[in-house]
Amino acid sequence: MGRLTTHVLDTARGAPGAGITIEVFRLSAGSREHLGSAVTNADGRCDGPLLEGERFLAGEYELVFHAGDYLRTQGVEAVEPRFLDVIPLRFGVASADEHYHVPLLLSPYGYSTYRGS
Repeated sequence: MGRLTTHVLDTARGAPGAGITIEVFRLSAGSREHLGSAVTNADGRCDGPLLEGERFLAGEYELVFHAGDYLRTQGVEAVEPRFLDVIPLRFGVASADEHYHVPLLLSPYGYSTYRGS
């Protein structure tokens, strides 16, 4: 059974990104359907898959990480507007029978992602 998971690592602190709100959207023919949201736990992970089973289909998706709120709680000094605030990650799912793990590696002035396992 396929599923979509994520986690956030604060690379500036070398610690999990806890308390970050993540929204999940399915993209199709110019529309954007909100499928749900989650908040990362103390380990920087969600308590369960963001999508799985019949809700997880092949197609295009977007994860929206509300990183600015997290960075504010960490006491990161920055001018407003922040360089990073809301981070959208768009990606494609070719096979809904597979596990897609899409993590966010975050610092106040940069981020990266990859397809994990």
